[in-house]
Amino acid sequence: MPYLLLGVAIIGEVCGTTCMKLSNGFKKLLPTIGLAVAYIIAFGALGIAMLDIPLGVVYGLWAGAGTALTAIVGAIIWKEGFSSKKIAGIILIIVGVVVLEMGIH
Repeated sequence: MPYLLLGVAIIGEVCGTTCMKLSNGFKKLLPTIGLAVAYIIAFGALGIAMLDIPLGVVYGLWAGAGTALTAIVGAIIWKEGFSSKKIAGIILIIVGVVVLEMGIH
């Protein structure tokens, strides 16, 4: 269950960040409301997940997966593209989180 909550937190963070882009600097009401709701869900789920998963693992997975998924969303929705440097960065994030996870257990 804690890892399911962590997944909810990651999806919430990606949705919140996507809504932030859609809000046009908080000028559009619905995306701004979506941002607030998504981040409330993300931080709530993150806080509960931290009760059972070590802090370093929770934050590493949340931040790493959120960053990688947000880059993918940006590339797909806003056509920000995938350069070799962006792909290498995402791979390094994944490797870093895996190494962090291995060091905790």
